[in-house]
Amino acid sequence: MKTLNNLKTKNVPNWCPGCGDFGIWTAFKQAADKEGWDNSNTVITAGIGCHGHINNFVALSSFEGLHGRALPVASGIKIANPRLKVFVFTGDGDALSEGGNHFIHTARRNHDLTVILHDNAIYGLTTGQTSPRSPKGFISKSTPQGSFEEPLNPLALAITAGATFVARAYSGDIDYLADLMIEADKHKGFAFIDVLQPCVTFNSMYSHFFYQENTYQIEADFDATNKQAAFDKSLEWDLKKIPVGVFYNVDKPTYEEQIVQIDKVKVEKRDIASLYTKYS
Repeated sequence: MKTLNNLKTKNVPNWCPGCGDFGIWTAFKQAADKEGWDNSNTVITAGIGCHGHINNFVALSSFEGLHGRALPVASGIKIANPRLKVFVFTGDGDALSEGGNHFIHTARRNHDLTVILHDNAIYGLTTGQTSPRSPKGFISKSTPQGSFEEPLNPLALAITAGATFVARAYSGDIDYLADLMIEADKHKGFAFIDVLQPCVTFNSMYSHFFYQENTYQIEADFDATNKQAAFDKSLEWDLKKIPVGVFYNVDKPTYEEQIVQIDKVKVEKRDIASLYTKYS
């Protein structure tokens, strides 16, 4: 079983000091330590962006796909070995721009994946261009006169596309985020967590202070099985009115459960070193 100590790699995180990625990384390691996620039962995939570096900082089997392609890679892994827990780390640009088509259809099919969106409303790795999550009027390197576009709402998009578990958290609330990751993993189907994470270098609007001041926990009696209520709640985004918590949670057959051949597939362990030798 992995522990917090041996989940470390030899690589030192190179995110900017104060980056929200640190909170997501820490929360995931806490969840993995608590639940016993290790190389015998867990794989992580990522796209291109600052978020993708998490593959280098967690000692678990991982794959970094092309920009926007983390979800099809994860879907293939899950179909090939449905016994694995598959976590997808993706950014708001990676998932909603280059990967927007994959996001919609992976949710629609209800693949049994846990998708963690590093939502900083900016393209951070390429030094600060407007992303699909940047607010209208946002001034950036790519929009010096302010963005003319309305931002995408990832929660509303996930709910309408067919995701069966939809939640939001703030990256600075590490313990809650870790618990939410565990809950999402235990859900059978497409589980999506929108993590509000500051980019301290290129997005001064959505800071740690902003999220600490303007988020609130969804009411305990909220009915997360009511799709219309979940959609309405997802549209809240005003000062002092940004909800975090579980918006939607329903049970439906997963894509993998409906593939009749999948139970007949025998997963064999292979000597990867010999494969490398074969193709070297």
